[in-house]
Amino acid sequence: MKNLRSILNIEFLVKEDALKNWRMIVFLSVLAVIMISSGHSADKKIFKIASLNTEIKALKSDFIEAKKELLVLKKESSVTRVLAGQGVRPATQQPIKITIANE
Repeated sequence: MKNLRSILNIEFLVKEDALKNWRMIVFLSVLAVIMISSGHSADKKIFKIASLNTEIKALKSDFIEAKKELLVLKKESSVTRVLAGQGVRPATQQPIKITIANE
């Protein structure tokens, strides 16, 4: 009962040997602040990772759309349609093979 009363009256902080108690309280307070800041730093990193993952998914989607559009534009029918507007038509004759005889 006497120990409980001395704790409640905070006698352990005002006695002659209270310096070591104050050191421990300050040490524990500093550790608590470090733990809290570490937790906030970890949370910030987790949110940044989540936002970067979302951005990666969006960029992958854009890449797939651009690749799909490129495949459509590379088709012979698309190229023929675009060049027809400029007056260029597909060849009607087969190409001639040129051979050079080695001397």
